[in-house]
Amino acid sequence: MDFYGDVLLELITATGAALFAANAFALFKRRGDRQRAAREAVQRARPGSPVRGQVKVATTGTLSEVPVGRSVAYMLLGLLVFLWGLATITS
Repeated sequence: MDFYGDVLLELITATGAALFAANAFALFKRRGDRQRAAREAVQRARPGSPVRGQVKVATTGTLSEVPVGRSVAYMLLGLLVFLWGLATITS
């Protein structure tokens, strides 16, 4: 294999590892995200809050916690890409 092929293979392997690690970390801190979202909801709902009437739940684009199914699917995909790349590098 040439230099560019090796670099591309290593980048793909690193991308798979990063996808796996990032989603594992997101699942790990899921409870903290739920608690933070609950605190934020209480702050926005209290009387006298300057952002009380400005809350748009459907259009904010933020999730209160990470969806488990999506994270597990991305973890499996990342693990598959990482292992395939690692097997290709070592063979």
